[in-house]
Amino acid sequence: MEKELVKNFKVFSDENRMEIVELLLKGETCGCTLIDKLDISQPTLSYHLKYITSSGLATTRRDGNWIKYTIDRSKINDMIKYLEQLRDMESTTCSL
Repeated sequence: MEKELVKNFKVFSDENRMEIVELLLKGETCGCTLIDKLDISQPTLSYHLKYITSSGLATTRRDGNWIKYTIDRSKINDMIKYLEQLRDMESTTCSL
């Protein structure tokens, strides 16, 4: 689970990917719809979509000639839970 979280958090290390995730959270769509809303080239969009899906944060399904992308909200929930656990950790001193 930890390695998966690292991959998911890496998605958010790029502002283009963050914007793509925000758009995908509005609903399933294909790259042709996303490209009209972003200030990036089609090859750059393809790269970022591949990165997002390979991290497991998004899923794909084929609809005829189109590939539709959807964010796996359970992955976002896992990230939130992890951050909440970090926030709520007891403060202790580190002893070596």
